[in-house]
Amino acid sequence: MSERVPALRVPPIVFAHRGAMDRAPENTLPAFELALSQGATGLESDAWMTSDGRVVLDHDGVLGRWPRRQRFADMPRSALPAHVPTLDDLYASCGSAFELSLDVKDPAAFDAIVSAARAAGAVERLWLCHDDLAVLDAWRRADEVVHLVHSTRVSRIGEGVRQGAVTLAEHRVDALNLHRLDWSEVYAALCHRAGVHAFAWDVQKPGVVEQLLDMRVDAIYGDHVDQMVTVVGRDGVTSR
Repeated sequence: MSERVPALRVPPIVFAHRGAMDRAPENTLPAFELALSQGATGLESDAWMTSDGRVVLDHDGVLGRWPRRQRFADMPRSALPAHVPTLDDLYASCGSAFELSLDVKDPAAFDAIVSAARAAGAVERLWLCHDDLAVLDAWRRADEVVHLVHSTRVSRIGEGVRQGAVTLAEHRVDALNLHRLDWSEVYAALCHRAGVHAFAWDVQKPGVVEQLLDMRVDAIYGDHVDQMVTVVGRDGVTSR
């Protein structure tokens, strides 16, 4: 593939994984606020639904340890620790001038997530991630605007990346999210030719950011916001 295919996002989105988790407790409002102050253009978290229908942001979605562990789905919002924010809390605290990527751990939370984002005027900057294409299909039928992301590994794409990207485009899925080690310039170009964004996660070192920028990915997820912002600010446009 001799012709270099341009990225779909220039500069790429810098997603702060669980907020600025290297400087503040992960998935808390202080971590999200700090990430934005450091220059992150996107925030990342995991979304769960409580028993009283509130969308909350936490990695594991459980409270306590075995054998007394309780799922958030079985608890009302009032029973959760105060540091666990709701999606409404996030928008109230941080506004909506950023991209938001959510791993939707409870698919039943979809409607409430989209409603909260729409109420905040942020649905067009919302990226919802899942590893099941059938789930993404159902979400697309439910909403035409929200961005959908297929999170997987190359080893799980049975038809190969070329056809896999075409399949995502046919299903109106907006992005393919792969581990940083899975990406290559060829794979990114195949996605871009199909009109699918290339997202890379677990991006933890400046050198890795540089490599992914050269591959022309459209978004990176990492823990060290300041490092990602520095490299993208220096190389994110000129090398694309």
